[in-house]
Amino acid sequence: MLFNSIEFLLFFPIVTTLFYILPHKYRWIHLLASSCVFYMFFIPQYILILFTTILIDYIAAIWIEKANSKKKKIFLIISIISTCLVLFVFKYFDFFNHNMLFLSHQFGFYYPETIIKFILPIGLSFHTFQSLSYVIEVYKGKQKAEKHFGIYSLYVMFYPQLVTGPIERPQNLLVQLREKKSFCYPNLVQGLRLILFGLFIKMVVADNIAVYVDQIYANPSIYNTYSILIGLLFYSFQIYCDFLGYSTIAVGCAKAMGYNLMDNFKSPYLSKSIGEFWQRWHISLSTWFRDYVYFSLGGNRVKISRWMLNILIVFILSGLWHGANWTFILWGLTHGMIYIFESLINRIFKIKKPDNKLAVYVSNTFNVIKTFIIVSFIWILFRASNIEHVKLICKSIINNIKISDNFSVDPKIWLFLGLFLIIDIILFNTRFDFWCNKRNPVVRWALYSVMIFFIIVFSSVNNFPFIYFQF
Repeated sequence: MLFNSIEFLLFFPIVTTLFYILPHKYRWIHLLASSCVFYMFFIPQYILILFTTILIDYIAAIWIEKANSKKKKIFLIISIISTCLVLFVFKYFDFFNHNMLFLSHQFGFYYPETIIKFILPIGLSFHTFQSLSYVIEVYKGKQKAEKHFGIYSLYVMFYPQLVTGPIERPQNLLVQLREKKSFCYPNLVQGLRLILFGLFIKMVVADNIAVYVDQIYANPSIYNTYSILIGLLFYSFQIYCDFLGYSTIAVGCAKAMGYNLMDNFKSPYLSKSIGEFWQRWHISLSTWFRDYVYFSLGGNRVKISRWMLNILIVFILSGLWHGANWTFILWGLTHGMIYIFESLINRIFKIKKPDNKLAVYVSNTFNVIKTFIIVSFIWILFRASNIEHVKLICKSIINNIKISDNFSVDPKIWLFLGLFLIIDIILFNTRFDFWCNKRNPVVRWALYSVMIFFIIVFSSVNNFPFIYFQF
C-alpha cells in the first residue's frame, strides 16, 4: 500500500482509531494484522518470505541468549547467514551468477547460466537489516531476547516503517511496542503535521520533478549540456524529497499512535563535507553500517591504511545494499574515496575555521555548494541503469554544449523547488512538527492550507512509487 494512495487515506484513520479503542492487550494483534494487510497490498504471497526471516531471527536470538560464549557466536553466524541468504536469493543471485559466468568465460570455463526471475519483495533490505540489528544486539548483551513471537513480529513488520524504514533498533522500537499508549492529542496533531508535510514534498515536489528527470535520463544524447545539468539537479531533489517524504510520513503515522521513530534526514544538502552529508542522509542506514560493520572492523583505532580500507568496505557495502548493480557499487566506492580524501586533507593541513564571521559564512557557503555539486554528480551512478548509461550521460554533458533541444521546464516547478529549499533551510537541525509548535495558530493554519491546496491542485498526474521501494 502506498502512503500517497486512496487506500491509505482510508487505512490510516481506521487503524489509528481502532488502536485507541482497543484495550492495550489486544493492540499488538491489531497492529500486526494491519501491518500484514498493508504489506500484502503489494505481492500477498511474499509475506511468507518476511515471516521466514522473522522466525529465523526470533529463534536464533533465544538460542543466543541461552547459549555459552562459544555457541553464541555459532548461533549468531547461523542467523546472519540464514537471514542474508534470503536477501541474496531474491536480490543478488542473478547479479552474482552473471558476473561469475563472465569470469569463468575469461578462464575458458563454460556452464549454462541460471536466471531466477523473482520480483524483489518490497522493503526486503530494510527489514533484513532491522532483524539483524536485533540479533546482534542480543548477542552483545544490550538487548534481551523477545519471547513473545507476536511482539517481535510486530517489531519487524510495524507498518509505518516496514517498507522503506527508518531501520529501527530494538532498544527504541521494541521497548515502545510493550508500553501502554494512552490517547494524547499533541501526539496526534504532531503526527498529522508530519504526514501532511511528507505528502506535500512527495506529491508536489518530488513527483512533479520526476517527470523531467525521467525525460532526461531516458535519452540524454538528444539534450544539450544545460538541460542535462538541470536533470541532474532535479534528480538530487527528487530522490531527497521522495525519500524524506516517505520517512516523514512514517514517523508521523507512528507518532499519531504515540510511537517515536528515529529521524532519517537532517537537511543533508546543507552539509559542508561528504562526511557530514552521511551524518545527515539516510541516518538509520549510515549508523547501522557504522555500528555493526565499521566498528567491528576496528573503526579508526587502526593504522591509517587499515582505516582507509574500513571506510571503503563500509561504503562499498552501502552501495551494494542499495542494489545488485555495478553502478551502485561504484556509487558507494566514489563516496568512500571522497570521504577519505577530505579526511586526509583535514588531517594533513589541520584546516581551522576562520575567525571573521563573514569569512566563516563565505567558507560555509562555498563548502555547502561544493558538497552539493559533488553529491549531485555522483547521483548519476545511482540513477543510471548500467555503466553504459553512465558513460552516455557523461559524454552528453561534455559533447552536447552546442546542440539545441526542446527541453523546457514549467515555471511552477521552480516555485515548488524554491519553496522546498526555503523550508529545508528553515528546518535545519529541527523537524517540521517541532517548528510548528513554536508558531502561532494563524501561521500554522495558513501553512497547512497552502500545503493542502498545493497537494490537491498541483499533485502530479503520474502516481510515482517511492524510489526506495526498489531496495
